[in-house]
Amino acid sequence: MKSVRKKMKIAVYLGRGLDREDLRVSQMIRGLSASGHEVCFHEGDEAALEHTDILLSVGGDGTFLSAAMAVAGAGIPVLGVNLGRMGFLSENAPEAVVGALDSGAYTFENRTLLEVSEAELPDDYWPYALNEIVVHRGSGSILGVDVCVNGVTLPTYWADGLLVATSSGSTAYSLSVGGPIVMPESKVLIIAPIAPHNLNVRPLVVPDASDITLKFQSRDEHVVFSADNRMVQLSSGESVRISKADFGLKKVRLNHSNFIKALTEKLFWGEDIRNNMNSNE
Repeated sequence: MKSVRKKMKIAVYLGRGLDREDLRVSQMIRGLSASGHEVCFHEGDEAALEHTDILLSVGGDGTFLSAAMAVAGAGIPVLGVNLGRMGFLSENAPEAVVGALDSGAYTFENRTLLEVSEAELPDDYWPYALNEIVVHRGSGSILGVDVCVNGVTLPTYWADGLLVATSSGSTAYSLSVGGPIVMPESKVLIIAPIAPHNLNVRPLVVPDASDITLKFQSRDEHVVFSADNRMVQLSSGESVRISKADFGLKKVRLNHSNFIKALTEKLFWGEDIRNNMNSNE
């Protein structure tokens, strides 16, 4: 817990389709202003972020990923405020924000970012990802992905695609393809095939300091590539190098937030009638 309280400059990043006049948003903004904090809205103006202490990402996890892209390089902490459907990155209700920031009931977590290199990406493409890097077949043809980890070549993955996820991304796309749930503070990466055509391949967990190279075997001219929610096409003859970025994302975690509680409430993890029965056995 922070021992010294201060009035902060707080920028607000609104998700697509949200209005600053939304009742829950406006109440949160009024509460922050009434506590003496300077509040502004981030709408793509980098100058508005100068001297910003915290960026509030208001929406869902997709909004949080966009907010991270806007400020990760500047080292500005991001607090996720949930007005979306799921919310593992944006897990906090607007009503909980004012009191937590005023009382210092929060901490900072350093989240790993992935960096992409050796790929012919567009000049304006941000080559980093908080959740995952994904390669996917471009049409109906099966995709072969040759994966090399720290110079060691794995057996070829024949699948619809393959992803490399951070611990932050273990509850995102990786979860839907059968990857493991990983505590956010774990310093690991997940390599997982998407709809594999091998019956004997499984997701692989490696240290987050690993150097990973992907090469493709495909009848198609292109493969689909994405870093978080940003999608482009790459030549199937290219190779992609994935490594831990030199900088990470500062994520604000309110003290009441709990990853295991989020799993049980949002994904119904462990939902079993026996867990709710009173038994003397």
